[in-house]
Amino acid sequence: MPPKKRNSGTQKDLIKPGAEGGSQSDKKESPVLSLKKHRDKDTEFVIFCKNLHVSDLVCEQTWKLWKTVQETVNEVLEGRAKLWGACLFVTITDMDTACFTLTQLLKAVNMNVKGFLGLVRKLDVNLDTISTKVNAAVMRLEKKYDVTLALYQRFEKTCKKIFVLGSNEGNQELSRNCWTLFLLAKGKALQMEDDLVISFQLLLCVMEYFIKRCPADLVQPLYKSVITVQSPPTRTSRRSQNKAKARPPEPELDVRLLETLSKENECNAEEVKNVYQTSFTAFLESLHLLKSIDLPQVKILNQQYEEHYLKERDFDARLFLDGDETIFAPKIEITQVEKTPQKNLQEDDAVRIIPQTPIRAAMTSIQQLRGDLVSNGDKPSTNLNTYFKNCTVDPTQNVLKRLETLGQTFSQRFSQAVGPRFISTGKQRYTLGVRLYYKVMEAMLKSEEKRLSVQNFSKLLNDSKFHTSLLACALEVVMATYGESSFKSGGNGSESSESNLCFPWILDVFELAAFDFYKVIESFIKAEPTLSKDIVKHLETCENLIMEKIAWVMGSPLFDLLKLEQEADAAETPVETPANLNQPLQHNHTAADLYLSPLRPGIRVLPPESPATLSSQAPAIALTPTQVAAQPSRHAKSNSLSLFYKKLYRLAYTRLKMLCSYLLSYHPELEPIIWTLFQHTLQHEYELMRNRHLDQLMMSAMYAIAKVKSVDLRFKTIVTAYKNMPNTKQETFKQVLISEGNYDSIIVFYNQVFMQRLKTNILQYASPRPPTLSPIPQIPRSPYHFPNSPLRVPGSNNVYISPLKSTRMSPGIMTPRSRMLVSIGESFGLSNRFQKINQMVNSSDRSYKRTLDLGPSLKPLKRLRFDVDGQDEADGSKSSGDSTLIQKLAEMSSTRSRMQEQKMKEDAESKKD
Repeated sequence: MPPKKRNSGTQKDLIKPGAEGGSQSDKKESPVLSLKKHRDKDTEFVIFCKNLHVSDLVCEQTWKLWKTVQETVNEVLEGRAKLWGACLFVTITDMDTACFTLTQLLKAVNMNVKGFLGLVRKLDVNLDTISTKVNAAVMRLEKKYDVTLALYQRFEKTCKKIFVLGSNEGNQELSRNCWTLFLLAKGKALQMEDDLVISFQLLLCVMEYFIKRCPADLVQPLYKSVITVQSPPTRTSRRSQNKAKARPPEPELDVRLLETLSKENECNAEEVKNVYQTSFTAFLESLHLLKSIDLPQVKILNQQYEEHYLKERDFDARLFLDGDETIFAPKIEITQVEKTPQKNLQEDDAVRIIPQTPIRAAMTSIQQLRGDLVSNGDKPSTNLNTYFKNCTVDPTQNVLKRLETLGQTFSQRFSQAVGPRFISTGKQRYTLGVRLYYKVMEAMLKSEEKRLSVQNFSKLLNDSKFHTSLLACALEVVMATYGESSFKSGGNGSESSESNLCFPWILDVFELAAFDFYKVIESFIKAEPTLSKDIVKHLETCENLIMEKIAWVMGSPLFDLLKLEQEADAAETPVETPANLNQPLQHNHTAADLYLSPLRPGIRVLPPESPATLSSQAPAIALTPTQVAAQPSRHAKSNSLSLFYKKLYRLAYTRLKMLCSYLLSYHPELEPIIWTLFQHTLQHEYELMRNRHLDQLMMSAMYAIAKVKSVDLRFKTIVTAYKNMPNTKQETFKQVLISEGNYDSIIVFYNQVFMQRLKTNILQYASPRPPTLSPIPQIPRSPYHFPNSPLRVPGSNNVYISPLKSTRMSPGIMTPRSRMLVSIGESFGLSNRFQKINQMVNSSDRSYKRTLDLGPSLKPLKRLRFDVDGQDEADGSKSSGDSTLIQKLAEMSSTRSRMQEQKMKEDAESKKD
């Protein structure tokens, strides 16, 4: 039922209602559910399963799951049938058993796609109900649905602009025929059906195909005027088909028509032509439709799509045409997709805002990227060639040869992920990436020349890792712009690296270490000011993912650098001294600093005097051999490692502070202690990070300190709060490396690994003389944020603060609809306003408290079932009831603590001033 993995190879046999598919064990048993075997179960439940043609084994497993989650849900409000359906979905996904399609299940429970998938997620309140496999399936379904919904909405609008459609049956058949052919083309040609841009380009190809074959009186004048070969004046009847076949076949591609379609839809015509010629024509040929001048028959297309839909076992996208309630979300959600929220402007300032649909946003981003690169060729510019020629060793030939080799690799791997006939599309993406690569490289070298007053960059420009990283970053920008790269949701290799283009796919393609890739990100962003906010945010997230996890995989060069630092002279402080943590993070390191590090001894040096060598790493003073011999043997320092750890510490502390604000607002004294243990672990026990995630150490450190300080904080409470933090995945706490090839929950990791390694250190915090606390890192403003960008309030997912843009919008003029308005940027007024806010937060008036949109909250279990032997505590004790902190977590209001923190910061800043 969930969409299959994109690299799954051959599809399973056609599944029809009443038939069974799946594992061998399922095939051996009868496909008809036996009522006698399930007398111990609710009769309505058994009938529900029988109507969906599930096997006895599936029915049994679903009933066990239902009994497990029954105590955590409100049956009256949710409806038992809906909950049974959610449990059934989880069961067949875990068992990989083909029983029915998602649409068949939705009709059985009378729910729409979004509502049902939301209900499945709600079952995971126990933290172990939904496996990582089910979670990945839900995310794939959600993404595919969102893409298909956006495409259908654009299809409806485009049809009105192209065809003269009425309410008669023939016109409705034309629309249905066109949409069904597109769904079939998308399903057959694309392995990545959630690729919005290529899917939309395929839709335009289908439109071109139908316009040419549609009766002329049904085509709007704009498109009728650009058709190269006019269609018959009326519909092609069966009697006239023989005469029509005698006519010479029309051209496979009507260039003028396709160019008009592309222009009207803000799509690049060359890319659409490429998709048409390489993929769409092959699809038409497979259905014997390429040379036909007639419109395809709805019956035949429906039969073809029915087979595809039953194999995929997800939702029937033809139902969009019928406005079916199982496929459409509530109308208010659909209109929100089409509308952009307007600001509270005065009438004279009101302007018409064009609805920012997903497709329009994608097309706009692509146009901006291509427009910025229109003047950049596929070869090095004159200025860049000059830099190459000024090198001691000219890198030109190596650069060109490397680009050719990597280009072939990229195009092949792209086609493996997207579809076998999209290798030329991969070449188009690669060409854009190369142009951006050359553009950014030239900007970087100009900046370095200005900074260092040198022109010989031989060492840097002959560094293969630098070039590969820069090219990879450029391609990541291109793919993110096209919406093809986001971030993987699977855990521990549950999806092949060839199944999608999500980061870090590009690193795997180029066999590039994440630690090497990280070195170029900051310089890349600074060198390319035209990058959109979304792309900058994407690259920043890539950098965070590298620091959190990807740079710590087995075989990473990061461990080699750490080992060198560890083997250094004991007199030298390894990596990053805690004393330097409270020093500001200077964002002035360039790619040259990082890729050529370490190249200097561990002493302070001045900029070079001679332009013969690159870089700030070269010694400024020419020492004689005797003077060199007299210098003490010092270990080489690594700029890249030092900066990496500075950023790592700041990222780690930021996430820890957010989690503490959720859980330990009543114990603020614990935060610096937890941070000290956390920082100690990253510095001295960094082997614990190998093949693990930063947040796993963070949660373990929090639990350890709470334990020794006798604070009632259970691991389930920590995990529940962690799930509400941004950019988190359940794999982080459900699948933690215990030993080689062995994964288990985070509490098993704590008991068997973390506590065993750090027990002595942890116990020191309970002694009268605890370790010295580590300084708190300064958290400077990110170099990637724009001055006028809204900033998210820490600890919230949907609260942002925007700069005050106009004095006319001051609190004195605006008319708030709420009880109180706080404007950051103007005088807050009297201190009694804080008292009013506190009173409001503490008030019993719950109308101002946060409520859940998806209905009543689920009741938490009394224990965490994925713990070792059902134990919550590391010492083996069990919970006797709902933790006090769980209740506090459910009812706490973060508004008060954030306001208090803000007030403290303002007071501190005023004292400094």
